[in-house]
Amino acid sequence: MNSEGVKYRAATDKDIAAICNFVNDPTELFYFFPKAEFPLTVPQLREVIAQRPDSTVFTINEVPIGFANIYNQVQGKCCSIGNVIISPEARGQGICRVLIDTMCSIAREKYQVSEITVACFNKNTKGLLVYTALGFTPFSIEQRKDNAGNSVALIHLHLTF
Repeated sequence: MNSEGVKYRAATDKDIAAICNFVNDPTELFYFFPKAEFPLTVPQLREVIAQRPDSTVFTINEVPIGFANIYNQVQGKCCSIGNVIISPEARGQGICRVLIDTMCSIAREKYQVSEITVACFNKNTKGLLVYTALGFTPFSIEQRKDNAGNSVALIHLHLTF
């Protein structure tokens, strides 16, 4: 599998169970959706999809391989991309780059934003490396607690146009 042939569309109720299965363990779930409880369930994901516009599923041959959404959108100014996850089978193949590029395009076209932000936990090295490779730069660090009550850093990054 590689990033060729990746398509995207609005996430549907039929996609939710597949997306829930992208999460292998509590740590991955924390990176993807910190407020959720492991294992991720359809009702938990359905709730966040209902609260955020532009929940987008990425597919190859109609099989879901990635998911993300947009939140905190302010027309003409800024928005955030969140709940980013790639299926275990599709990781390490450039699909996250396609996903983030696509979500940035959606945000720019739909909301005419000049800034897009993402947030990534300090222990999510792969995520931080992808974001910085795509031009995002850190601008703020927020202290959070992980599921075990340990302090972690939520790094806020932005991309400006």
